[in-house]
Amino acid sequence: MAAIEAADLGAEVVVIGKTLLGKAHTVMAEGGINAALGNVDSPDNWTVHFADTMKEGQMINNWQMVETITKEAPKIIKKLESYGALFDRTPEGKVMQRAFGGQSFRRTCHIADRTGLEIMQALSAEVRRRNIKNIEECIITKIVRIKNKVVGALGISLRSGEIISIDCKAIILATGGLARVYSRSTNAWETVGDGYALALDAGAELQDMEMVQFHPTGMVYPESAEGLLVTESVRGEGGILLNAKNERFMSCYDPARMELSTRDVVARAIFKEIVEGRGTRHNGVWLDISHKPKDFIEKKLPKMIGKFKDFADIDITKEKMEVAPSAHYAMGGLCVHSETCQSSVEGLFAAGEVAAGVHGANRLGGNSLLDILVFGRISGRNAALYATHKESGEILPRVLKQEEQRLCRPFERQGVRAIDIKKRLQSLMWTNAGIVRNETQLNFALKEIKNIKKDAERIEVRGSRVYNHDWIQYIDVMAMIPVCEMIVSSALMRKESRGAHYRSDYLEKKDLWLKNIVVRKDGENLKLLLRPVPEVPERLKVFLK
Repeated sequence: MAAIEAADLGAEVVVIGKTLLGKAHTVMAEGGINAALGNVDSPDNWTVHFADTMKEGQMINNWQMVETITKEAPKIIKKLESYGALFDRTPEGKVMQRAFGGQSFRRTCHIADRTGLEIMQALSAEVRRRNIKNIEECIITKIVRIKNKVVGALGISLRSGEIISIDCKAIILATGGLARVYSRSTNAWETVGDGYALALDAGAELQDMEMVQFHPTGMVYPESAEGLLVTESVRGEGGILLNAKNERFMSCYDPARMELSTRDVVARAIFKEIVEGRGTRHNGVWLDISHKPKDFIEKKLPKMIGKFKDFADIDITKEKMEVAPSAHYAMGGLCVHSETCQSSVEGLFAAGEVAAGVHGANRLGGNSLLDILVFGRISGRNAALYATHKESGEILPRVLKQEEQRLCRPFERQGVRAIDIKKRLQSLMWTNAGIVRNETQLNFALKEIKNIKKDAERIEVRGSRVYNHDWIQYIDVMAMIPVCEMIVSSALMRKESRGAHYRSDYLEKKDLWLKNIVVRKDGENLKLLLRPVPEVPERLKVFLK
């Protein structure tokens, strides 16, 4: 969306992807996209959507960004339709909307349970129609700046193994999340937090890095499918949660909203059921929609039917699904200007999951697809306007040489394999910085991350530079280490429980922590500081009562 908007304003645009165009993690977003259209529940409007988003974010959201996203949502749906995206329809022919957790009304627009795929196909077609240059299978490893201004980026072409250099006036980070730093995740393989690490290294400020969302329902069996997303649409369309004793346990945690409670509440409820011995054989709980008619399930959840049939040989129209929480989404990310999406580094913009502000301490299901589209347009527009008024910079040859030496060093040594370091880091994060945290665990994790950082200096890579899987793992690890350090350090600093951040040693939510934790690089270390949350103006406070 950023590329489309920037190109339409006359900017010369290059889209660079770690994978293939149209195959980014967005295709795995299944449930839908929020917009207060009022097609199913007529009282819904942007002010209710605003209030739901702020309350779910536990009031540490950036209210300006939330106002923007909720007001722009209906326009985004129309824009997607103009690009050819086909939404499910009501009998009257309006865009269909379903229920999602934590929302006052049914406002999640959808295409069965493959909404992200439909959106990506529509946007990819628009990129191709505009003949926007696209570089696939390329990992950016460094953002280059002179003083505090972006001049370009360096990276690796997986196809050739060559180091590539791109001079540019502006960069938009749209790199998605970081949930693959955990051993169980709903995310695609490439989502290891590259964007956060790039931004930190470039001198940008990040915030709310302790706020990691664990989706309540990921697959747990078989092992090959562990963590795969079981869309919230299953619960939105009437699915119920049961423990091993066949008890509908959400009545003990949120009797009013039950399975449609917020994600943090449902995830912790499932976690508690498992920890206290009421879990299933594979340490999960049951999710059941088989009480609904078969044709209803086939219409609403065709992707889920296929996923469970292919991976677990289970027919969800007749049998229960085994699920458990899985690392899913990062609410934190780059601190960006609410109106331009520019970071604290001049010429560096960010949109979507890699940027902070919209979701605060917890995200509403259906707001992520909306986020990437609304702020994709805004970042594209402002990056293009910025570039028209700036002179080009240039990456110096010595900078390129230094980066090539850094990236190729593992080919020159013998030591440990990157995949072993990666698994060790993922396990450490899942065990010590997961759904429930405490000071002892977090301190242990921070110490171990520093040990892993030293061990990573002994990673060896063998073979060719072309499509070298070990080399990719090495690059992943070097991005994951600072990302994990930011998450753990921020989680240690926030001595309260708020939204997705749950401290067993600080159970209370406290007003004195109505602040964002900001992190930036200070030499070789991290510097953390507290920043007061922007106060919501009176004209909007009335909607929060």
